[in-house]
Amino acid sequence: MKIDLMFDNAATRAVQYNARASVEDFDACMTEYATLAQQAKEQTPGIYDLHYGMGAAERLDLFPAIGQPAPLLVFIHGGYWHSQRKEEACSMAAAFARRGVAVATLEYTLAPEATLAEIVREVRSAIAWLYHHGGQYGIDPERIYVSGSSAGGHLSGMLIADDWQQRYQLPANVIKGALALSGLYDLRPLCDTYINGWLHLTPEQAQSLSPLFMLPQKRHAPQILLDVGAKETQGFKNQTQAYYAACVERGLNVQLLNDSHSNHFTLVNELANPDSAMFKQVMAMIGSTQR
Repeated sequence: MKIDLMFDNAATRAVQYNARASVEDFDACMTEYATLAQQAKEQTPGIYDLHYGMGAAERLDLFPAIGQPAPLLVFIHGGYWHSQRKEEACSMAAAFARRGVAVATLEYTLAPEATLAEIVREVRSAIAWLYHHGGQYGIDPERIYVSGSSAGGHLSGMLIADDWQQRYQLPANVIKGALALSGLYDLRPLCDTYINGWLHLTPEQAQSLSPLFMLPQKRHAPQILLDVGAKETQGFKNQTQAYYAACVERGLNVQLLNDSHSNHFTLVNELANPDSAMFKQVMAMIGSTQR
């Protein structure tokens, strides 16, 4: 099955990959996003602005779990690599911490101050820091899971790719599971859209930074969960379908979740609801790899 990621022309692609324009109430979505994050902070203790690197933006917030050492869910915010902040990305922290799973939310240097290659390097450095130093915060370094929405879904895909872990003195299977939401897995369709105004990618660079072309080897691959909102554009749906199909073809342990009501910005809120199917799927994934 051929899945169209490019569409007919640049104008069509600009519409298909314009997440903000795909919702009528973007400001309301952002307000809800921030409100849920603030509620989570009020409900569970956090350790804020831990530096995982030398850059000013190379920081993370950590929400320890009740029981320790605990598995860790790392969440990476979206914003097309050039907006949003970790401070509004922790809506799921209380729900997971109460059930024995620590949560970390990552910040990274935004584009265009940082290139996309640098952003990828930063989030990989964050995983290395958590693996090597997380034990002192009650984290089990052998049970690290990653998640992210939109640009964060792309970065999650880059974290489960092969051939970077050794440079950070990490085991090849440092990531035990991943949940990618509304991810961008092939960046080439973005190269002639407004999004490339801050990414500055050539098609060749876009391909080299696309998870679709960097699938992990089966022997190292974690369990992978994918989801995309029912109300999202066909562009985002096609991205997820293409990545899912490629994972299936490689024989990876991948599951496509079935959202029925979310848009691009409300999908991540499902992680804050312990009664949601998505939350239960993530908990099942973590439970299946208990030490």
